[in-house]
Amino acid sequence: MAHKVAVFRKEHFNAAHRLHNPAWSDEKNGEIFGKCNNPNFHGHNYELIIQVVGELNQETGFVIDMKELSVLIQEHVLDRFDHKNLNLDVAEFHHLNPSAENIAIVIYDILRPKIDAELALKIRLYETERNFVEYPVD
Repeated sequence: MAHKVAVFRKEHFNAAHRLHNPAWSDEKNGEIFGKCNNPNFHGHNYELIIQVVGELNQETGFVIDMKELSVLIQEHVLDRFDHKNLNLDVAEFHHLNPSAENIAIVIYDILRPKIDAELALKIRLYETERNFVEYPVD
């Protein structure tokens, strides 16, 4: 009998961003995004949780080698996002509003092709202690 298990890797990164829609007036951007529309940007201490679900490999007892997962996250997410201005330094956000929702989707899109397709992947991103998003949603 195969056992399906969820494993999690928790990471942390700091980044600045500005929520802004260039098609809107300054007034509308301020009304919709509030302090998050600060023209000089603002920052968050993001907590990132990567969930991988799959059947145990009978030879290793692993769903995924956590050391390999850690390296993937470091190389493809943390090195790219940590201590960066998301709007200016991360190509995916040059024309995409870096909301927590969009950040989670971008991280998923970066990692999905690098993880075995038979394994389910989910991203949970905490922008603050009380505000977090998850992608994809079941």
